[in-house]
Amino acid sequence: MYKLRDYQQQAVNNVVAFFQKRRVPAVIVLPTGAGKSLVIAELARIAKGRVLVLAHVKELVEQNYQKYKNYGLSAGIYSASLGKKDFDDKAIFGSVQSVARAPDEFFNNFSLLVIDECHRVAEEGSTQYQEVIKKLQQRNPELCILGLTATPYRLGLGWIYEYSQSGEIKTDKNRFFKQCVYELPLSYMIKNRYLTIPVKVDIPVTCYDFSELTERGTAYTTAEVEEVLKNQKRLTPLIIKNIIDITERFHRKGVMIFSASVKHAEEIMGYLPKDDARLVIGDTDIKERDQIVNDFKKRKFKYLVNVSVLTTGFDAPHVDVIAILRPTESNSLYQQIVGRGLRLSEEKDDCYVLDYTGMGHDIYAPEIGDRRPRKDTVPVIVPCPQCGHENNFWGYADDDGVVYEHYGRKCRGATQSTSTLEIIPCGFRFRFKICHACGCENDITARECDKCKAELIDAEAKLKQARLSKNAHVLTPDKITFESRLDKNSNAYLEIRYYDFDAKYVSEAHFFNNPSAIKKFNINFLRSHLRRPELAVELTTPEQVVRYQKLFRLPNFVIARKQDKFWKITEKVFAEELS
Repeated sequence: MYKLRDYQQQAVNNVVAFFQKRRVPAVIVLPTGAGKSLVIAELARIAKGRVLVLAHVKELVEQNYQKYKNYGLSAGIYSASLGKKDFDDKAIFGSVQSVARAPDEFFNNFSLLVIDECHRVAEEGSTQYQEVIKKLQQRNPELCILGLTATPYRLGLGWIYEYSQSGEIKTDKNRFFKQCVYELPLSYMIKNRYLTIPVKVDIPVTCYDFSELTERGTAYTTAEVEEVLKNQKRLTPLIIKNIIDITERFHRKGVMIFSASVKHAEEIMGYLPKDDARLVIGDTDIKERDQIVNDFKKRKFKYLVNVSVLTTGFDAPHVDVIAILRPTESNSLYQQIVGRGLRLSEEKDDCYVLDYTGMGHDIYAPEIGDRRPRKDTVPVIVPCPQCGHENNFWGYADDDGVVYEHYGRKCRGATQSTSTLEIIPCGFRFRFKICHACGCENDITARECDKCKAELIDAEAKLKQARLSKNAHVLTPDKITFESRLDKNSNAYLEIRYYDFDAKYVSEAHFFNNPSAIKKFNINFLRSHLRRPELAVELTTPEQVVRYQKLFRLPNFVIARKQDKFWKITEKVFAEELS
Protein backbone atom coordinates (compact mmCIF):
# COMPACT_ATOMS: atom_id res chain seq x y z
CA MET A 1 0.00 0.00 0.00
CA TYR A 2 1.21 3.49 -0.88
CA LYS A 3 1.94 6.05 1.81
CA LEU A 4 0.54 9.40 0.75
CA ARG A 5 2.75 12.46 0.74
CA ASP A 6 1.71 15.24 3.13
CA TYR A 7 0.06 17.35 0.43
CA GLN A 8 -1.81 14.34 -0.98
CA GLN A 9 -3.19 13.52 2.48
CA GLN A 10 -4.15 17.16 2.98
CA ALA A 11 -6.03 17.14 -0.33
CA VAL A 12 -7.95 14.02 0.77
CA ASN A 13 -8.73 15.55 4.19
CA ASN A 14 -10.00 18.77 2.60
CA VAL A 15 -12.32 16.86 0.26
CA VAL A 16 -13.82 14.82 3.12
CA ALA A 17 -14.29 17.91 5.32
CA PHE A 18 -15.97 19.82 2.48
CA PHE A 19 -18.45 17.10 1.51
CA GLN A 20 -19.41 16.62 5.15
CA LYS A 21 -20.86 20.15 5.03
CA ARG A 22 -21.82 20.75 1.40
CA ARG A 23 -22.81 18.63 -1.57
CA VAL A 24 -21.91 20.92 -4.46
CA PRO A 25 -19.30 20.03 -7.11
CA ALA A 26 -15.75 20.69 -5.89
CA VAL A 27 -12.28 20.72 -7.49
CA ILE A 28 -8.72 19.75 -6.57
CA VAL A 29 -5.94 21.45 -8.57
CA LEU A 30 -2.70 19.45 -8.70
CA PRO A 31 0.18 20.03 -11.14
CA THR A 32 1.57 17.34 -13.41
CA GLY A 33 3.52 14.75 -11.41
CA ALA A 34 1.76 15.48 -8.11
CA GLY A 35 0.17 12.02 -8.00
CA LYS A 36 -3.50 12.64 -8.79
CA SER A 37 -4.01 8.90 -9.21
CA LEU A 38 -2.99 8.27 -5.59
CA VAL A 39 -5.38 10.93 -4.29
CA ILE A 40 -8.18 9.38 -6.36
CA ALA A 41 -7.28 5.89 -5.10
CA GLU A 42 -7.33 6.99 -1.45
CA LEU A 43 -10.68 8.76 -1.83
CA ALA A 44 -12.16 5.70 -3.54
CA ARG A 45 -10.75 3.48 -0.76
CA ILE A 46 -12.26 5.44 2.14
CA ALA A 47 -15.60 6.25 0.47
CA LYS A 48 -18.57 4.61 2.19
CA GLY A 49 -20.59 4.05 -0.97
CA ARG A 50 -19.77 3.15 -4.55
CA VAL A 51 -17.34 5.31 -6.51
CA LEU A 52 -17.22 6.11 -10.25
CA VAL A 53 -13.97 7.57 -11.59
CA LEU A 54 -14.26 9.08 -15.08
CA ALA A 55 -11.54 10.05 -17.55
CA HIS A 56 -11.61 11.00 -21.22
CA VAL A 57 -8.74 8.78 -22.43
CA LYS A 58 -7.99 5.14 -21.77
CA GLU A 59 -4.46 5.92 -20.51
CA LEU A 60 -5.89 7.83 -17.55
CA VAL A 61 -8.56 5.18 -16.90
CA GLU A 62 -5.88 2.50 -16.77
CA GLN A 63 -3.49 4.62 -14.70
CA ASN A 64 -6.12 5.46 -12.05
CA TYR A 65 -7.36 1.87 -11.98
CA GLN A 66 -3.86 0.48 -11.47
CA LYS A 67 -3.08 2.78 -8.55
CA TYR A 68 -6.28 1.69 -6.82
CA LYS A 69 -5.52 -1.99 -7.49
CA ASN A 70 -2.09 -1.52 -5.89
CA TYR A 71 -3.90 -0.96 -2.59
CA GLY A 72 -4.82 -4.63 -2.82
CA LEU A 73 -8.45 -3.78 -3.52
CA SER A 74 -10.69 -5.05 -6.29
CA ALA A 75 -12.14 -2.66 -8.84
CA GLY A 76 -13.88 -2.69 -12.19
CA ILE A 77 -13.28 -1.02 -15.54
CA TYR A 78 -15.99 0.27 -17.85
CA SER A 79 -14.25 1.21 -21.09
CA ALA A 80 -14.80 -0.16 -24.58
CA SER A 81 -11.24 0.73 -25.64
CA LEU A 82 -9.89 -1.39 -22.76
CA GLY A 83 -12.28 -4.23 -23.55
CA LYS A 84 -14.06 -4.31 -20.16
CA LYS A 85 -17.54 -3.38 -18.97
CA ASP A 86 -17.73 -4.23 -15.27
CA PHE A 87 -20.87 -3.39 -13.28
CA ASP A 88 -20.79 -4.55 -9.70
CA ASP A 89 -17.49 -3.48 -8.07
CA LYS A 90 -17.42 -0.82 -5.34
CA ALA A 91 -15.06 1.28 -7.48
CA ILE A 92 -15.52 1.56 -11.23
CA PHE A 93 -12.95 3.28 -13.46
CA GLY A 94 -14.48 4.27 -16.76
CA SER A 95 -14.11 6.32 -19.92
CA VAL A 96 -16.82 8.95 -20.20
CA GLN A 97 -17.59 7.89 -23.78
CA SER A 98 -18.45 4.32 -22.71
CA VAL A 99 -20.18 5.17 -19.43
CA ALA A 100 -22.48 7.69 -21.18
CA ARG A 101 -23.80 4.76 -23.27
CA ALA A 102 -24.11 2.33 -20.34
CA PRO A 103 -27.53 0.80 -19.52
CA ASP A 104 -29.59 2.47 -16.78
CA GLU A 105 -28.89 -0.20 -14.16
CA PHE A 106 -25.19 0.70 -14.25
CA PHE A 107 -25.84 4.03 -12.46
CA ASN A 108 -27.29 2.66 -9.22
CA ASN A 109 -25.88 3.30 -5.71
CA PHE A 110 -22.96 5.61 -6.47
CA SER A 111 -22.11 8.09 -3.68
CA LEU A 112 -19.01 9.71 -5.22
CA LEU A 113 -18.22 10.74 -8.80
CA VAL A 114 -14.58 11.67 -9.52
CA ILE A 115 -13.78 13.36 -12.85
CA ASP A 116 -10.13 13.40 -13.92
CA GLU A 117 -9.11 16.31 -16.19
CA CYS A 118 -12.37 17.97 -15.15
CA HIS A 119 -11.73 21.18 -17.13
CA ARG A 120 -13.31 19.23 -19.99
CA VAL A 121 -16.72 19.29 -18.34
CA ALA A 122 -18.80 21.76 -20.38
CA GLU A 123 -20.86 24.40 -18.64
CA GLU A 124 -24.06 23.82 -20.57
CA GLY A 125 -25.68 21.45 -23.00
CA SER A 126 -26.05 17.69 -23.28
CA THR A 127 -22.40 16.67 -23.20
CA GLN A 128 -21.48 13.12 -22.26
CA TYR A 129 -20.30 14.29 -18.84
CA GLN A 130 -23.61 16.05 -18.19
CA GLU A 131 -25.55 12.97 -19.29
CA VAL A 132 -23.66 10.79 -16.82
CA ILE A 133 -24.04 13.33 -14.00
CA LYS A 134 -27.78 13.65 -14.63
CA LYS A 135 -28.32 9.87 -14.46
CA LEU A 136 -26.29 9.56 -11.26
CA GLN A 137 -28.06 12.49 -9.54
CA GLN A 138 -31.50 11.16 -10.48
CA ARG A 139 -30.66 8.08 -8.40
CA ASN A 140 -28.77 9.94 -5.65
CA PRO A 141 -29.48 13.70 -5.26
CA GLU A 142 -26.80 13.78 -2.51
CA LEU A 143 -24.08 12.58 -4.90
CA CYS A 144 -20.62 14.05 -4.18
CA ILE A 145 -18.91 15.31 -7.35
CA LEU A 146 -15.16 15.96 -7.33
CA GLY A 147 -13.05 17.14 -10.25
CA LEU A 148 -9.26 17.03 -10.60
CA THR A 149 -7.23 19.14 -13.01
CA ALA A 150 -3.91 20.88 -13.54
CA THR A 151 -5.48 23.54 -15.79
CA PRO A 152 -8.39 25.28 -14.02
CA TYR A 153 -8.35 28.27 -16.37
CA ARG A 154 -9.62 28.11 -19.97
CA LEU A 155 -9.27 30.82 -22.61
CA GLY A 156 -12.65 32.18 -23.63
CA LEU A 157 -14.32 30.76 -20.51
CA GLY A 158 -12.09 31.74 -17.60
CA TRP A 159 -11.93 29.88 -14.31
CA ILE A 160 -13.83 26.58 -14.14
CA TYR A 161 -14.75 27.11 -10.48
CA GLU A 162 -16.08 30.06 -8.47
CA TYR A 163 -14.20 30.12 -5.15
CA SER A 164 -10.68 29.10 -4.16
CA GLN A 165 -9.45 27.54 -0.93
CA SER A 166 -7.11 30.53 -0.58
CA GLY A 167 -10.11 32.77 0.07
CA GLU A 168 -10.39 34.17 -3.44
CA ILE A 169 -13.40 34.59 -5.70
CA LYS A 170 -12.21 33.45 -9.12
CA THR A 171 -15.32 34.45 -11.06
CA ASP A 172 -18.72 35.93 -10.30
CA LYS A 173 -20.22 33.88 -13.12
CA ASN A 174 -22.08 30.64 -12.49
CA ARG A 175 -19.86 27.54 -12.83
CA PHE A 176 -20.60 23.84 -12.56
CA PHE A 177 -17.76 23.43 -10.06
CA LYS A 178 -18.37 25.74 -7.11
CA GLN A 179 -15.20 25.56 -5.04
CA CYS A 180 -11.56 24.51 -5.19
CA VAL A 181 -10.89 22.69 -1.92
CA TYR A 182 -7.16 22.13 -2.45
CA GLU A 183 -4.55 23.61 -4.78
CA LEU A 184 -0.83 22.93 -5.03
CA PRO A 185 1.48 25.17 -7.10
CA LEU A 186 4.06 23.67 -9.45
CA SER A 187 6.75 25.63 -7.59
CA TYR A 188 6.11 23.56 -4.45
CA MET A 189 6.72 20.31 -6.34
CA ILE A 190 10.00 21.58 -7.80
CA LYS A 191 11.23 23.20 -4.59
CA ASN A 192 10.65 19.98 -2.62
CA ARG A 193 12.34 17.88 -5.33
CA TYR A 194 9.24 15.92 -6.27
CA LEU A 195 9.90 17.09 -9.84
CA THR A 196 13.00 17.80 -11.93
CA ILE A 197 14.22 21.39 -12.18
CA PRO A 198 13.06 23.08 -15.42
CA VAL A 199 15.68 25.25 -17.14
CA LYS A 200 14.17 27.79 -19.53
CA VAL A 201 16.81 28.23 -22.23
CA ASP A 202 17.13 31.65 -23.82
CA ILE A 203 16.53 30.96 -27.49
CA PRO A 204 19.25 32.50 -29.71
CA VAL A 205 17.10 32.20 -32.84
CA THR A 206 13.77 33.77 -33.69
CA CYS A 207 10.30 32.92 -32.31
CA TYR A 208 6.88 32.70 -33.90
CA ASP A 209 4.58 35.69 -33.37
CA PHE A 210 1.13 34.60 -32.18
CA SER A 211 0.21 38.00 -30.72
CA GLU A 212 -2.68 38.64 -33.10
CA LEU A 213 -4.37 35.51 -31.70
CA THR A 214 -3.46 35.69 -28.03
CA GLU A 215 -3.90 39.39 -27.29
CA ARG A 216 -7.62 39.43 -28.10
CA GLY A 217 -8.38 37.23 -25.06
CA THR A 218 -10.73 34.78 -26.84
CA ALA A 219 -10.35 31.20 -28.04
CA TYR A 220 -8.85 30.73 -31.50
CA THR A 221 -9.34 28.05 -34.14
CA THR A 222 -6.84 25.71 -35.78
CA ALA A 223 -7.48 27.48 -39.09
CA GLU A 224 -6.52 30.82 -37.54
CA VAL A 225 -3.32 29.33 -36.09
CA GLU A 226 -2.41 27.79 -39.45
CA GLU A 227 -2.95 31.15 -41.20
CA VAL A 228 -0.52 32.81 -38.79
CA LEU A 229 2.04 30.02 -39.28
CA LYS A 230 1.70 30.14 -43.08
CA ASN A 231 2.98 33.71 -42.99
CA GLN A 232 5.93 32.66 -40.83
CA LYS A 233 6.82 29.40 -42.59
CA ARG A 234 10.46 30.37 -43.08
CA LEU A 235 11.00 30.29 -39.29
CA THR A 236 10.25 26.58 -38.82
CA PRO A 237 13.50 25.15 -40.27
CA LEU A 238 15.54 27.61 -38.18
CA ILE A 239 13.68 26.60 -35.04
CA ILE A 240 14.02 22.85 -35.66
CA LYS A 241 17.74 23.25 -36.40
CA ASN A 242 18.10 25.05 -33.07
CA ILE A 243 16.29 22.23 -31.23
CA ILE A 244 18.57 19.61 -32.84
CA ASP A 245 21.71 21.65 -32.10
CA ILE A 246 20.83 22.02 -28.40
CA THR A 247 19.82 18.36 -28.12
CA GLU A 248 23.08 17.09 -29.62
CA ARG A 249 25.39 19.61 -27.98
CA PHE A 250 24.11 18.86 -24.49
CA HIS A 251 23.53 15.12 -25.02
CA ARG A 252 19.80 15.20 -24.36
CA LYS A 253 17.97 11.87 -24.31
CA GLY A 254 14.29 12.55 -25.03
CA VAL A 255 12.67 15.50 -26.83
CA MET A 256 8.94 16.28 -26.92
CA ILE A 257 7.87 18.86 -29.50
CA PHE A 258 4.42 20.44 -29.11
CA SER A 259 3.14 21.68 -32.46
CA ALA A 260 0.20 23.95 -33.28
CA SER A 261 -1.67 21.84 -35.86
CA VAL A 262 -1.39 18.68 -37.95
CA LYS A 263 -0.02 20.67 -40.91
CA HIS A 264 2.51 22.29 -38.64
CA ALA A 265 3.53 18.91 -37.18
CA GLU A 266 4.04 17.41 -40.63
CA GLU A 267 6.17 20.40 -41.60
CA ILE A 268 8.26 19.92 -38.43
CA MET A 269 8.75 16.23 -39.20
CA GLY A 270 10.26 17.18 -42.55
CA TYR A 271 13.20 18.88 -40.80
CA LEU A 272 13.87 16.22 -38.12
CA PRO A 273 16.13 13.15 -38.60
CA LYS A 274 13.85 10.60 -40.34
CA ASP A 275 14.98 7.57 -38.35
CA ASP A 276 14.91 9.40 -35.04
CA ALA A 277 11.48 11.09 -35.01
CA ARG A 278 7.82 10.03 -34.81
CA LEU A 279 4.51 11.88 -34.95
CA VAL A 280 1.36 11.39 -32.85
CA ILE A 281 -1.88 13.24 -33.70
CA GLY A 282 -5.51 12.87 -32.68
CA ASP A 283 -6.32 10.67 -35.68
CA THR A 284 -3.41 8.28 -35.10
CA ASP A 285 -4.75 4.74 -34.69
CA ILE A 286 -4.85 3.80 -30.99
CA LYS A 287 -2.67 0.70 -31.45
CA GLU A 288 -0.19 2.66 -33.54
CA ARG A 289 -0.13 5.46 -30.96
CA ASP A 290 0.52 2.98 -28.14
CA GLN A 291 3.37 1.44 -30.15
CA ILE A 292 4.94 4.85 -30.84
CA VAL A 293 4.68 5.90 -27.18
CA ASN A 294 6.15 2.59 -25.97
CA ASP A 295 9.03 2.84 -28.47
CA PHE A 296 9.70 6.40 -27.27
CA LYS A 297 9.79 5.26 -23.64
CA LYS A 298 12.24 2.52 -24.66
CA ARG A 299 14.34 5.23 -26.38
CA LYS A 300 14.15 3.70 -29.83
CA PHE A 301 13.93 7.26 -31.19
CA LYS A 302 14.64 10.69 -29.71
CA TYR A 303 12.12 13.21 -31.09
CA LEU A 304 8.38 12.83 -30.43
CA VAL A 305 6.15 15.40 -32.17
CA ASN A 306 2.53 15.68 -31.05
CA VAL A 307 -0.57 17.78 -31.62
CA SER A 308 -2.61 18.28 -28.43
CA VAL A 309 -2.71 14.56 -27.56
CA LEU A 310 0.09 14.07 -25.03
CA THR A 311 -0.58 16.94 -22.64
CA THR A 312 -2.29 14.54 -20.19
CA GLY A 313 -1.94 10.91 -19.12
CA PHE A 314 1.57 10.56 -20.53
CA ASP A 315 4.59 9.53 -18.51
CA ALA A 316 8.12 9.25 -19.98
CA PRO A 317 10.62 10.16 -17.22
CA HIS A 318 13.62 10.28 -19.56
CA VAL A 319 12.25 13.37 -21.39
CA ASP A 320 14.74 16.18 -20.80
CA VAL A 321 13.77 18.67 -23.54
CA ILE A 322 10.34 20.26 -23.99
CA ALA A 323 10.05 22.34 -27.17
CA ILE A 324 6.91 24.49 -27.39
CA LEU A 325 5.96 25.59 -30.90
CA ARG A 326 2.23 26.13 -30.28
CA PRO A 327 0.37 29.03 -28.63
CA THR A 328 -0.80 28.15 -25.12
CA GLU A 329 -4.11 29.59 -23.98
CA SER A 330 -3.18 29.92 -20.31
CA ASN A 331 -0.26 29.79 -17.94
CA SER A 332 -1.62 26.61 -16.35
CA LEU A 333 -1.70 24.83 -19.74
CA TYR A 334 1.86 26.03 -20.36
CA GLN A 335 2.88 24.56 -16.98
CA GLN A 336 1.12 21.30 -17.83
CA ILE A 337 3.07 21.02 -21.10
CA VAL A 338 6.35 21.75 -19.30
CA GLY A 339 5.36 19.14 -16.73
CA ARG A 340 5.74 16.39 -19.37
CA GLY A 341 9.48 16.77 -18.91
CA LEU A 342 9.62 17.15 -15.13
CA ARG A 343 9.18 13.53 -14.04
CA LEU A 344 12.09 12.36 -11.91
CA SER A 345 14.68 10.08 -13.47
CA GLU A 346 18.06 8.94 -12.16
CA GLU A 347 19.74 9.88 -15.44
CA LYS A 348 18.73 13.53 -15.58
CA ASP A 349 19.41 16.59 -13.44
CA ASP A 350 17.12 19.02 -15.24
CA CYS A 351 14.82 19.54 -18.21
CA TYR A 352 15.41 22.15 -20.89
CA VAL A 353 12.35 24.22 -21.82
CA LEU A 354 12.64 25.71 -25.32
CA ASP A 355 9.81 28.17 -25.91
CA TYR A 356 9.48 29.40 -29.51
CA THR A 357 6.09 31.11 -29.10
CA GLY A 358 7.23 34.52 -27.83
CA MET A 359 4.27 34.55 -25.43
CA GLY A 360 6.30 35.06 -22.27
CA HIS A 361 4.60 32.47 -20.06
CA ASP A 362 6.27 31.85 -16.70
CA ILE A 363 6.83 28.35 -15.34
CA TYR A 364 6.21 29.52 -11.78
CA ALA A 365 3.78 32.42 -12.18
CA PRO A 366 0.19 32.22 -10.94
CA GLU A 367 -2.68 32.32 -13.43
CA ILE A 368 -4.04 35.85 -13.77
CA GLY A 369 -7.66 35.63 -14.87
CA ASP A 370 -7.82 39.10 -16.43
CA ARG A 371 -6.67 39.82 -19.97
CA ARG A 372 -3.07 41.04 -20.03
CA PRO A 373 -3.41 44.81 -20.61
CA ARG A 374 0.12 45.37 -21.98
CA LYS A 375 2.89 43.07 -23.20
CA ASP A 376 5.41 44.23 -20.61
CA THR A 377 3.17 43.76 -17.55
CA VAL A 378 4.01 41.04 -15.03
CA PRO A 379 2.05 39.31 -12.24
CA VAL A 380 2.16 41.43 -9.07
CA ILE A 381 0.70 40.96 -5.58
CA VAL A 382 -1.54 43.78 -4.35
CA PRO A 383 -2.97 43.63 -0.81
CA CYS A 384 -6.54 44.88 -0.37
CA PRO A 385 -6.71 47.89 2.00
CA GLN A 386 -10.12 46.70 3.24
CA CYS A 387 -9.69 42.96 3.92
CA GLY A 388 -5.94 42.35 3.48
CA HIS A 389 -6.37 39.68 0.78
CA GLU A 390 -3.30 39.47 -1.48
CA ASN A 391 -4.59 39.83 -5.04
CA ASN A 392 -2.71 38.65 -8.11
CA PHE A 393 -3.03 41.36 -10.76
CA TRP A 394 -1.15 42.44 -13.89
CA GLY A 395 1.15 45.36 -13.20
CA TYR A 396 4.70 46.63 -12.84
CA ALA A 397 7.32 46.23 -10.11
CA ASP A 398 10.82 47.63 -9.72
CA ASP A 399 14.02 45.58 -9.41
CA ASP A 400 13.37 45.16 -5.67
CA GLY A 401 9.92 43.75 -6.32
CA VAL A 402 8.09 46.87 -5.10
CA VAL A 403 4.82 47.27 -7.02
CA TYR A 404 4.41 50.77 -8.44
CA GLU A 405 1.44 50.20 -10.78
CA HIS A 406 -1.27 47.62 -11.30
CA TYR A 407 -4.40 47.06 -13.40
CA GLY A 408 -6.56 45.42 -10.72
CA ARG A 409 -10.21 46.42 -10.61
CA LYS A 410 -11.82 44.62 -7.70
CA CYS A 411 -10.56 42.72 -4.65
CA ARG A 412 -11.10 39.01 -5.13
CA GLY A 413 -10.94 38.26 -1.43
CA ALA A 414 -13.80 36.68 0.50
CA THR A 415 -14.46 35.00 3.83
CA GLN A 416 -16.21 31.67 4.28
CA SER A 417 -18.30 30.63 7.24
CA THR A 418 -16.74 27.63 8.99
CA SER A 419 -20.18 26.22 9.84
CA THR A 420 -22.25 26.84 6.70
CA LEU A 421 -19.41 27.44 4.17
CA GLU A 422 -21.33 30.51 2.93
CA ILE A 423 -19.02 32.84 0.95
CA ILE A 424 -19.03 36.58 1.74
CA PRO A 425 -17.13 38.72 -0.84
CA CYS A 426 -14.99 41.68 0.22
CA GLY A 427 -16.23 43.83 -2.67
CA PHE A 428 -13.59 46.60 -2.48
CA ARG A 429 -13.06 48.25 -5.87
CA PHE A 430 -9.60 49.54 -6.80
CA ARG A 431 -11.01 51.19 -9.92
CA PHE A 432 -14.65 51.73 -10.74
CA LYS A 433 -17.24 53.53 -12.84
CA ILE A 434 -19.79 55.67 -10.97
CA CYS A 435 -23.37 55.44 -12.17
CA HIS A 436 -24.65 58.85 -13.35
CA ALA A 437 -28.16 57.98 -12.14
CA CYS A 438 -27.68 56.61 -8.62
CA GLY A 439 -23.99 57.11 -7.76
CA CYS A 440 -23.32 53.38 -7.29
CA GLU A 441 -19.82 52.01 -7.91
CA ASN A 442 -19.68 49.58 -10.85
CA ASP A 443 -17.00 47.56 -12.57
CA ILE A 444 -14.96 49.71 -14.92
CA THR A 445 -16.22 47.72 -17.94
CA ALA A 446 -19.89 47.51 -16.84
CA ARG A 447 -22.55 48.48 -19.37
CA GLU A 448 -25.40 48.46 -16.86
CA CYS A 449 -25.52 49.70 -13.26
CA ASP A 450 -25.63 46.83 -10.77
CA LYS A 451 -28.02 48.75 -8.52
CA CYS A 452 -30.45 50.78 -10.65
CA LYS A 453 -29.88 49.06 -14.03
CA ALA A 454 -29.23 52.37 -15.80
CA GLU A 455 -27.29 52.04 -19.06
CA LEU A 456 -23.62 52.90 -18.72
CA ILE A 457 -21.65 53.99 -21.77
CA ASP A 458 -18.65 51.75 -22.26
CA ALA A 459 -15.20 52.89 -23.38
CA GLU A 460 -15.37 51.31 -26.85
CA ALA A 461 -18.64 53.16 -27.57
CA LYS A 462 -17.14 56.46 -26.36
CA LEU A 463 -14.17 56.09 -28.69
CA LYS A 464 -16.28 55.04 -31.66
CA GLN A 465 -18.65 58.00 -31.19
CA ALA A 466 -15.77 60.47 -30.77
CA ARG A 467 -13.96 59.26 -33.89
CA LEU A 468 -17.11 59.74 -35.95
CA SER A 469 -17.78 63.25 -34.62
CA LYS A 470 -16.44 66.36 -36.39
CA ASN A 471 -16.38 68.20 -33.08
CA ALA A 472 -14.37 65.60 -31.16
CA HIS A 473 -10.71 64.68 -31.19
CA VAL A 474 -9.18 61.41 -29.92
CA LEU A 475 -5.56 61.82 -28.82
CA THR A 476 -3.23 58.92 -28.07
CA PRO A 477 -0.96 60.36 -25.38
CA ASP A 478 2.77 59.70 -25.31
CA LYS A 479 3.62 62.07 -22.46
CA ILE A 480 1.94 63.92 -19.62
CA THR A 481 3.23 67.12 -17.93
CA PHE A 482 2.19 68.90 -14.74
CA GLU A 483 2.83 72.59 -14.10
CA SER A 484 1.72 74.97 -11.36
CA ARG A 485 0.57 78.30 -12.88
CA LEU A 486 -1.16 81.55 -11.95
CA ASP A 487 -4.22 82.97 -13.69
CA LYS A 488 -4.69 86.69 -14.43
CA ASN A 489 -6.01 87.20 -10.89
CA SER A 490 -2.94 85.48 -9.40
CA ASN A 491 -4.93 82.39 -8.40
CA ALA A 492 -2.84 79.23 -8.43
CA TYR A 493 -3.99 76.41 -10.68
CA LEU A 494 -2.60 73.16 -12.11
CA GLU A 495 -2.20 72.74 -15.87
CA ILE A 496 -1.98 69.16 -17.13
CA ARG A 497 -0.96 68.60 -20.74
CA TYR A 498 -1.30 65.37 -22.75
CA TYR A 499 1.13 65.22 -25.69
CA ASP A 500 0.83 62.81 -28.60
CA PHE A 501 3.73 61.39 -30.63
CA ASP A 502 3.76 64.52 -32.86
CA ALA A 503 4.10 66.84 -29.81
CA LYS A 504 0.53 68.12 -30.26
CA TYR A 505 -1.34 68.44 -27.00
CA VAL A 506 -4.64 69.02 -25.23
CA SER A 507 -4.76 70.35 -21.68
CA GLU A 508 -6.94 70.68 -18.62
CA ALA A 509 -6.82 73.06 -15.66
CA HIS A 510 -7.63 72.34 -12.02
CA PHE A 511 -8.08 74.92 -9.26
CA PHE A 512 -7.57 74.19 -5.56
CA ASN A 513 -8.97 77.41 -4.08
CA ASN A 514 -11.87 75.84 -2.11
CA PRO A 515 -12.89 72.45 -0.62
CA SER A 516 -15.31 71.78 -3.48
CA ALA A 517 -12.58 72.28 -6.13
CA ILE A 518 -10.16 70.05 -4.20
CA LYS A 519 -12.80 67.30 -3.94
CA LYS A 520 -13.60 67.61 -7.64
CA PHE A 521 -9.91 67.14 -8.55
CA ASN A 522 -9.52 64.15 -6.27
CA ILE A 523 -12.61 62.47 -7.74
CA ASN A 524 -12.14 63.38 -11.41
CA PHE A 525 -8.38 63.05 -11.72
CA LEU A 526 -6.75 61.18 -8.84
CA ARG A 527 -9.16 58.22 -8.77
CA SER A 528 -8.41 57.19 -12.36
CA HIS A 529 -4.82 58.41 -12.79
CA LEU A 530 -3.13 56.92 -9.73
CA ARG A 531 -0.92 53.97 -10.56
CA ARG A 532 -1.99 52.42 -7.24
CA PRO A 533 -5.49 53.81 -6.51
CA GLU A 534 -5.76 52.05 -3.15
CA LEU A 535 -3.00 54.30 -1.78
CA ALA A 536 -4.97 57.49 -2.54
CA VAL A 537 -4.38 60.55 -0.39
CA GLU A 538 -5.99 63.97 -0.74
CA LEU A 539 -3.78 66.46 -2.57
CA THR A 540 -4.68 70.09 -1.81
CA THR A 541 -2.28 72.24 -3.88
CA PRO A 542 -0.86 72.25 -7.43
CA GLU A 543 2.64 72.01 -5.94
CA GLN A 544 1.76 68.72 -4.21
CA VAL A 545 0.52 67.23 -7.48
CA VAL A 546 3.71 68.30 -9.30
CA ARG A 547 5.83 66.84 -6.49
CA TYR A 548 4.07 63.46 -6.67
CA GLN A 549 3.64 63.28 -10.45
CA LYS A 550 5.48 59.94 -10.65
CA LEU A 551 2.45 58.39 -8.95
CA PHE A 552 0.27 59.12 -11.98
CA ARG A 553 -0.24 57.13 -15.17
CA LEU A 554 -1.14 57.96 -18.75
CA PRO A 555 -4.56 57.07 -20.16
CA ASN A 556 -4.65 55.08 -23.41
CA PHE A 557 -6.81 57.73 -25.06
CA VAL A 558 -7.92 61.30 -24.30
CA ILE A 559 -11.16 62.55 -25.86
CA ALA A 560 -11.49 66.31 -26.33
CA ARG A 561 -14.54 68.13 -27.71
CA LYS A 562 -14.67 71.53 -29.38
CA GLN A 563 -16.24 74.34 -27.37
CA ASP A 564 -16.16 77.62 -29.27
CA LYS A 565 -12.49 78.12 -30.23
CA PHE A 566 -11.08 75.70 -27.68
CA TRP A 567 -10.82 71.97 -27.12
CA LYS A 568 -12.06 70.70 -23.75
CA ILE A 569 -11.09 67.27 -22.39
CA THR A 570 -14.31 65.39 -21.65
CA GLU A 571 -13.29 61.74 -21.29
CA LYS A 572 -10.24 59.54 -20.78
CA VAL A 573 -9.96 55.84 -21.51
CA PHE A 574 -7.57 53.57 -19.63
CA ALA A 575 -6.20 50.13 -20.54
CA GLU A 576 -8.40 48.16 -18.12
CA GLU A 577 -11.57 49.66 -19.65
CA LEU A 578 -10.87 48.15 -23.07
CA SER A 579 -12.12 44.65 -23.79
